[in-house]
Amino acid sequence: MSQDDINRQAFLEEANELLAELETALLELEDTPDDSELVDRVFRAMHTIKGSGAMFGFEDVAHFTHDVETVFDKVRCGELSVTKELLDLTLGARDHILVLLEDEGGQATGSPQAEAIIAGLRKLLGVDVETGTAVQSEAELDDLKGSASGDIVTYRIRFKPEPGIFSSGTNPLALIEELTEMGLHQVVAHTEGIPPLSELDPEDCHIWWDVVLATDQGEDAIRDVFIFVDDDCELLIQVIDKLGVLDSDASYKRLGEILVERGDLTQDDLKNVLGDQRRLGDLLTEAGVVSEDQIRSALAEQQAVRTMRKVKKEETTASSIRVGADKLDYLVDLVGELVIVQAQITQVAGEKSDQVFIELAEELERLTDELRDSTLSIRMLPIGSTFSKFRRLVRDLSDELGKQMELITHGAETELDKTVIERLNDPLVHLLRNSIDHGIESPEKRNAAGKPAVGTISLSAEHAGGEVLITIKDDGAGMDRDVILAKGVERGLVSKDADLSDKEIFSLIFAPGFSTAHKVTSVSGRGVGMDVVKRGIDSLRGAIDVSSTRGKGTAITVRLPLTLAIIDGLQIKVQDEHYVIPLSLVEECVELIQTAEERVREQQVLNLRGDIVPYIRLRDWFTVPGIPPEIEQVVVTGFDGSRIGIVVDHVIGEHQTVIKSLGRVYRDVDGISGATIKGDGSMALILDVPQIIRSASSGRG
Repeated sequence: MSQDDINRQAFLEEANELLAELETALLELEDTPDDSELVDRVFRAMHTIKGSGAMFGFEDVAHFTHDVETVFDKVRCGELSVTKELLDLTLGARDHILVLLEDEGGQATGSPQAEAIIAGLRKLLGVDVETGTAVQSEAELDDLKGSASGDIVTYRIRFKPEPGIFSSGTNPLALIEELTEMGLHQVVAHTEGIPPLSELDPEDCHIWWDVVLATDQGEDAIRDVFIFVDDDCELLIQVIDKLGVLDSDASYKRLGEILVERGDLTQDDLKNVLGDQRRLGDLLTEAGVVSEDQIRSALAEQQAVRTMRKVKKEETTASSIRVGADKLDYLVDLVGELVIVQAQITQVAGEKSDQVFIELAEELERLTDELRDSTLSIRMLPIGSTFSKFRRLVRDLSDELGKQMELITHGAETELDKTVIERLNDPLVHLLRNSIDHGIESPEKRNAAGKPAVGTISLSAEHAGGEVLITIKDDGAGMDRDVILAKGVERGLVSKDADLSDKEIFSLIFAPGFSTAHKVTSVSGRGVGMDVVKRGIDSLRGAIDVSSTRGKGTAITVRLPLTLAIIDGLQIKVQDEHYVIPLSLVEECVELIQTAEERVREQQVLNLRGDIVPYIRLRDWFTVPGIPPEIEQVVVTGFDGSRIGIVVDHVIGEHQTVIKSLGRVYRDVDGISGATIKGDGSMALILDVPQIIRSASSGRG
């Protein structure tokens, strides 16, 4: 792949991120149209896409984006207001830009959709917008200074407080500390004004500071630091370098130039000492032209700018590096293999009496744990990136179905494995579409029922042990259990005399082809979707639960594991076979001692501190031959509000479990979700506890 191809690919990735950011900002702007920060976000996204598109050969993208950017420039200046029409046009423009980026043959250029969007934007402006790529003026660049992504400006700040500044209750050091929190910095304190101890007034400030600060927050943010001492100090702020505008490899000013520019030195004084070949700083100090602190401050500025340019260059080449998902997956696979080898070494070390070998094995285990956690954390992404996409879905379906609704999200910062997030998108889309179509009523029906005309859909995520719970809740009509049960009987899914709980009845909606819709729409009604959701969640080793109250709404909760790669497990043994139970599902382990009479009765319930907990024998579940020990172990597990004991021969202990998928022959075995490699190289099966609990509850086992 050539460098041009690499650059174009990098632009496409950045453009897709910018378009996602643009969509989020536009939807938020619909709720708060007067938010100038959101307007700036939209403008910057459009401006970056236009400029980068022209740079990497996407002239059609740059040409099309120009008009949208022009409109939002008017909004920024207060000449246009944010309206639904403007947001509709801009969202349409965002979608068309995505089409242009994916359009290899150029078929989308000049499409009727694009022309309609441009015409609508020009109508809002009231004038014809000149086509072509606009060039930013110096004034516009200054407006963007310090705010555009990646634009870091380096400032020279001279802060000379008045001697009596302490009397106002101000601590100058606190201002300096606040300033240094804004970015990379160099601070030099000038102490030449401190008088001898006999003349020192402790209530006066005798020190002043020079600060070199590289920040992306802009000059106004710097002045805000000193806003309350503006009359009690001498404050000078100068731009000395614009990283990203100037060449980061260019040499910075010489020492003499810096001193003259600051006003610490006159040009004539500089010329008088330049004839001497010794170090300029020493000459200027000896001549009494400047103080040692002023030389030190100028040298610090010189070094600071060089360092900051170097950091900026390294950031653009290193800190924002993009790594292919396949490479990341391969890294996780390698770490998984390392975990297995480490377990084998630990086991061998335990069998030997060599203390040095044991200590090395323990150190390897520690490092492996840190590497595992670090690698898995790289794969963890906030689920908010998925949530933000659904705001657009709700908005579009609201218009299509003539309903009014709002989407409220909680827990967007909750992190989940990237693979889980990618595979979760389609199931969540199906669930949301069903909530919108079947759940939320029309404004007329909601008013008649005494509800607000605007329906509410809540999408939330939270951690619960080793799982993530994602809940979609609406305040709509709810589900009619009798209608669902009747449909289930009609389809032959349940018998007429079956005594089912609400939870069991609501679970019927996940049967293939199940639908209670009276008519087929573009959104739902064909019975395709909810069974796909169930299969998708099952493939992620997750579970789905539905609760609903007629007339009040429905809540659907999806339980998912944090990661699909490596988990902590509890290793158990039945006869000669080893199994692993996910540690996040284990509540406690107790002994089971039964008399011969109790074994015959086979009550299969455990009195656990006054609570009755049913249990199943894993030996019976998998039909393992042999005689169980006199004292068996019960692993008490909990899932989805249910508790069940799993009776095993022995509990071995905690086991770091690298999950390996099973082959097609064994993939659908009840109660098994995967396999792992033990320390001795043999295999242990991973129990699917939720499946065991569900099967046991339905009478199997």
